[in-house]
Amino acid sequence: MNYRHAFHAGNHTEIFKHAALSIVLDMLRLKPRPFMVLDTHAGLGVYDLASREAARTNERAEGVERLENGGLRSAPGYASSLAATRADAENLYPGSPEITRLALRDVDRLILCELHPEDGEALRRRYRSDPRVSVHLRNGYEAIGALLPPAERRGLVFVDPPFEKTDETGAIGRALAKGRRRWATGIYVVWYPIKGSENGKEIEAAAIEAGFADVLRAEFCPFARNGLELAGSGLVICNPPWTLDRRLRELCEELSTILGHGDATWSVRPAFNEWGGERS
Repeated sequence: MNYRHAFHAGNHTEIFKHAALSIVLDMLRLKPRPFMVLDTHAGLGVYDLASREAARTNERAEGVERLENGGLRSAPGYASSLAATRADAENLYPGSPEITRLALRDVDRLILCELHPEDGEALRRRYRSDPRVSVHLRNGYEAIGALLPPAERRGLVFVDPPFEKTDETGAIGRALAKGRRRWATGIYVVWYPIKGSENGKEIEAAAIEAGFADVLRAEFCPFARNGLELAGSGLVICNPPWTLDRRLRELCEELSTILGHGDATWSVRPAFNEWGGERS
């Protein structure tokens, strides 16, 4: 499938992905040492929910519009990012670059990679006054080999591709192998859509093949899986922070209540273990 962020801003997959990202960022902030975040497929940074693209799908109606006052008890960092972005205009929604930027301290860094020239230039204009943020108009997978390891030796790589290529999971696997060789101790968070393919299993297997010993896989589906429509999304996380599994279970429980339709399912489990934590 082709998952362009502008068409899906504020939907259930974005909420799950961005809330989980905010939790990881909160955990990185627990220690005073600086960290770096590399976002390989940054997109626009902030999205207009009143835009033609967002209005065409209106997926926010089954997503962010169902969050009462924009709140999530299990992901306070996400809720505060949403509130800060909406303070500028009610119809705005923060993407991963903005959520990460809002979580940065003065000592932290954010590297954004975007291959689309118009989106990349929009990112540069948006963040040109923030010295903590650098924007690269380049292939994010290539950047993993070129920009790692960071001087800080702490942080995460956020991989959020549009899945418009038939070999996207293969590209992710090669990037993870490269990242493992360059920066074995970094946190790697890979997002994937859940529709009709086995993206999650393939990415999980690639992470293990790359040599990561600690891999967590989390999925949240507010809709039943029928193989045709977007049912939900998942994350494969290499080197997850301590207790992240518990935090993600709390997130999935809350999202099931808010976004579920009676047949919502979720799972948070270590790689290759039996499927656990599912709810309906």
